[in-house]
Amino acid sequence: MHNISLAELANKIGATVAGNDEHIVSRVSSFAKSSKDAVIFVVDEKYLKQLDVVDFGAVILKPEHAEGFEGTALVMSNPYLGFALATQLLDTTPAPAKDIAPTAVIDKTAKLGSGVVVGANAVIESGVEIGANTEIGAGCFIGKNTKIGENGRIWANVSIYHEVVIGHSCCIQSGTVIGADGFGYANEKGRWVKIPQLGTVLIGDRVEIGANTCIDRGALDDTLIADGVIIDNLCQIAHNCEIGENTAIAGAATFAGSLKIGKNCMVGGASVLNGHMEICDNVHITGMSMVIRPIDKPGVYSSGIPLQPNKEWRKTAARTLNIDSMHKRIKELEKQLASKAKD
Repeated sequence: MHNISLAELANKIGATVAGNDEHIVSRVSSFAKSSKDAVIFVVDEKYLKQLDVVDFGAVILKPEHAEGFEGTALVMSNPYLGFALATQLLDTTPAPAKDIAPTAVIDKTAKLGSGVVVGANAVIESGVEIGANTEIGAGCFIGKNTKIGENGRIWANVSIYHEVVIGHSCCIQSGTVIGADGFGYANEKGRWVKIPQLGTVLIGDRVEIGANTCIDRGALDDTLIADGVIIDNLCQIAHNCEIGENTAIAGAATFAGSLKIGKNCMVGGASVLNGHMEICDNVHITGMSMVIRPIDKPGVYSSGIPLQPNKEWRKTAARTLNIDSMHKRIKELEKQLASKAKD
């Protein structure tokens, strides 16, 4: 458990203290489980009234919400950012590994920087280079000639194939597979002929990848994940995709091959994006969208049918199946009306 004074915490997260800056806290908490050793935060004004009945060490508030507040507050313009930074400082998550486990299999040609730790039964093949202070969890596989930067955290049972390049300060959650073959086949009279995938995967700095996500290697050129990208659990990134800086991808999203998506985009969960097309910068695609055409203008895009009671949905579905015939009837009625107007 970490213990920190509010004065020190405020200095590290860019806040100012209103109240007792010597008070010691050790965790960040929800309202429901708060206590005197905890920091909570409020972004929405509607929660301010609840502060009167909640026990806490300090609350992170916007300046306008701190006016007249009699308790101890950490005041800053973006309390949610303060919450994120405080959580990092008070994080008690254990490291994926400690030291180099005796059961780890590390090829003699692999180069491990200072402070690298490797968990039990991990395998690191020939030609691998791992930067300083990177943590490799138990059961991981790091393929030949792969390069991983400094200060990375790779959790248990991650598989990274050969010649993949991963930048600095990346976090990869358990079960993820990086650099497996893309889905490339030719068809000869009904028989599928495999196309070896000769590219690799290049991942930038500060990239975070959720559990059980798959990022395929390129067919000829490489699959590219730029700096600052965050990818949730259970996502599929197919071969030769390119994802721009600081783009966020929520769980179970599927990207088909050779999709190029720009910077600062957001893709909602369970969305499916067609391949061989481009999505421009600053696009927000809401959850469960099906994207089959390029997007060349920033903005928010959605598709799909929202949830309805089953009886209403059945009617909607039936009407949807009749859209083509309804369209033809409307066009015919428009022609008849236009003809009568001329008369």
